[in-house]
Amino acid sequence: MLSTGALRAHLLAARLAGPVATTRETSLRSYRLFAARDPRVLLGLDPVRAWAEGDLLRLMADRCGVSDDPGRVSGPDVIDPERTLAALEAFAERLAGAAARRSPVLIGTGHPHRLLGFYAGLADALSAAGCAVLTPARGRCVDMTTRFGVRGYTLDYVEGVALVRERGVRAPGSATGAHTHSPLPVRAALEGAARVGGVLPELVVGDHGWVCGAGQLGIEAIGLADTDDPALFVGEAEGRVSVVVPLDDGVPSEYYRPVARYVLNRACLSQ
Repeated sequence: MLSTGALRAHLLAARLAGPVATTRETSLRSYRLFAARDPRVLLGLDPVRAWAEGDLLRLMADRCGVSDDPGRVSGPDVIDPERTLAALEAFAERLAGAAARRSPVLIGTGHPHRLLGFYAGLADALSAAGCAVLTPARGRCVDMTTRFGVRGYTLDYVEGVALVRERGVRAPGSATGAHTHSPLPVRAALEGAARVGGVLPELVVGDHGWVCGAGQLGIEAIGLADTDDPALFVGEAEGRVSVVVPLDDGVPSEYYRPVARYVLNRACLSQ
């Protein structure tokens, strides 16, 4: 069993919190683009209010612990580990509630290279607790805009976790998928389930467009987000995303294992 103190130490040692690899320049650029309502950083969210850069900086300071000084424009960004720990408690509570109700859940990631193992552990525990871990629209083609133009991707599931892969790059079922911020995969999954009269999720767990896309459609969503992903925190502030855990989403995959164990223990879902 991992104590809160031990996890705090791990967050800092692994640079999941504290000074992180995400740079201040990257975060500020995302806030500027979000303020301009650039769809690349909205992640499927349609904000209710106008968010200026200063508003976003104050929000991210409150939710993540980044510096609220607009004059600080370089260096590593910072995540307050206490905010991460508090959000993990709320995240665990939502998982525990879903397990108690045996709610159908959909889990998806835009960071399969880093976070697949984290989400797979949640999927396994929720399934063992009696939740249906949904895998709708497997094999569905999703055309997404990239910096190289529109490219075709395929929706797939690995260990109960949704991801997309470029067509023809990897065989279905392989653990390697594409990095994406797009909300189109979650929309495709939900549309596919609805089209065949299938079960719709009562909870979506994930990151990037999986969380914002589901929350925008009125489905309860919880997830993880870095300091350059303001959309999830805006969704939380506006009431369309239930919980967002601030942490670096780009560290080696094994560093997320203690976080998953901690969350499952707090949710009383450890196996």
